[in-house]
Amino acid sequence: MKVISAQTMQELDRQAIQEHNIPGLKLMEHAGHACMEAIFHEFGLTCGKRAFIFAGRGNNGGDGYVIARLLLQSGWKVRVCILTERDRIEGDAAINLEQLPPTVISYCTAPGQPADRHQEELRQADVIVDALLGTGLNSEVSGVYREAVELINAAGRPVLAVDIPSGIHGSSGRVLGCAVRATVTVTFAAAKMGHVLYPGADHTGRLVVADIGIPAWLVENADGCEFLTADSIRPLLRPRDRQAHKGHFGHCLVVAGSCGKTGAAALSANSAVRAGSGLVTLAVPESLHPILEIKTTEAMTVPLPDSGNGYLTDNAFPAIAGLLTGKDALAIGPGLGRHPATVALVQTLVKSAGLPLVIDADGLNAVAQDTNCLLYKKSADVVLTPHPGEMARLLGVSVADVEADRIATARRFAATFGVHLILKGSRTIIAAPDGSVAINGSGNPGMASGGMGDVLTGIIASLLGQGHGCRDACCLGVFIHGYAADLVAQDKGETGMSACDVQEKLPYVYKILVPLPKENTTC
Repeated sequence: MKVISAQTMQELDRQAIQEHNIPGLKLMEHAGHACMEAIFHEFGLTCGKRAFIFAGRGNNGGDGYVIARLLLQSGWKVRVCILTERDRIEGDAAINLEQLPPTVISYCTAPGQPADRHQEELRQADVIVDALLGTGLNSEVSGVYREAVELINAAGRPVLAVDIPSGIHGSSGRVLGCAVRATVTVTFAAAKMGHVLYPGADHTGRLVVADIGIPAWLVENADGCEFLTADSIRPLLRPRDRQAHKGHFGHCLVVAGSCGKTGAAALSANSAVRAGSGLVTLAVPESLHPILEIKTTEAMTVPLPDSGNGYLTDNAFPAIAGLLTGKDALAIGPGLGRHPATVALVQTLVKSAGLPLVIDADGLNAVAQDTNCLLYKKSADVVLTPHPGEMARLLGVSVADVEADRIATARRFAATFGVHLILKGSRTIIAAPDGSVAINGSGNPGMASGGMGDVLTGIIASLLGQGHGCRDACCLGVFIHGYAADLVAQDKGETGMSACDVQEKLPYVYKILVPLPKENTTC
């Protein structure tokens, strides 16, 4: 599913009206019809039901007036509360307002008026329609508008939001002071980033994307991001050939682990196995090798020189370079530690390893000490998987700076260094060097526990080793990772979910997304 910014939507509206001669009045009529149909679908067609509509002064309010007219024509009882003076309503909105009987309209322009006049009507409404502010909002909600938002949320009634819940920033999903919590949101032409990014996603409810007559090719060609769902991911996967063997599914090398962090190494290697690798080799400090022999079964293990210290140094580089032969992908970083000698090893590997490369955890911390090493990378396919703290270290900024605009942050870094950047978090961002961005739609708060990133590293390395292109491997890996966690949540709930739980669900994700072919039998 494509998602666009509020600014892009404004440009689409302009192009449709000014360049393609589609009347704004027609677009508004179609928007109102789409909302009415959603109301009937969600809350029933029954004549005599009650709708309370909060409307602002702009086109969002105009959509609300169309909804009011259509519901009145269907036998509903309707109240329209407008939070501005009549003479401030202009254009298409004013035309639609004139078609409403004055008896259903109330102007509440001062704080206190909406509650004083309409508290009881709000409590009796079968549905409240939020047609207040729309996607153009850029400042905090205040005054009578804030009061209306608070009344909507306190009423305890079903809410339909027109275009976007009022108070949500259309491009970032931020709450601007306060925001409506909708039961269902009907948006137009394309989903907005504010619908899918948190906290806006929590306020949107069920999202309906309605065609209101803006040419589809305009939307398709508009700048935007891909929102990853099962339907969008499924075409990237393919059933296994019935004659396949382990050599067909790649051989991954994972360089990981240090004293006290053997779990990270094991999680990455075991996750690569569960994600479908034909072969996995885990290379670890030799003093920790006996531990990893126990923690891994299907993955092969190789001891690397560590001088008995439990961490890797440049002394291990010749052995690692030899292990690269015959491998299809390399992952470095999980549990490696931050010793200066380990940092030097990671930077050397980045500059010298030609395989598709995934860098995570302490690998990222090593790169953060000299991000210019990425400019000298040998591999054409490099994936970095930072959480916001690691991203902040890579950029030398604060976490707040990173979180202020996650999409722009990921996009700039990916383009600057020619890498694929996976910025983890609620709605993980995948940015490619060409500027394209995807937003992950799977996952849940149960993933907020140690080891989850190590699992993701193993999955992405596995997919790269299986021959998926770098962008596809990133999108697939992130979605599969989150979807596996969603399956765990269905079985066990979110609290107490472990990385091993997610790891064990990986084959089930493939089973759901890629149904097994029916056996061809003969009698």
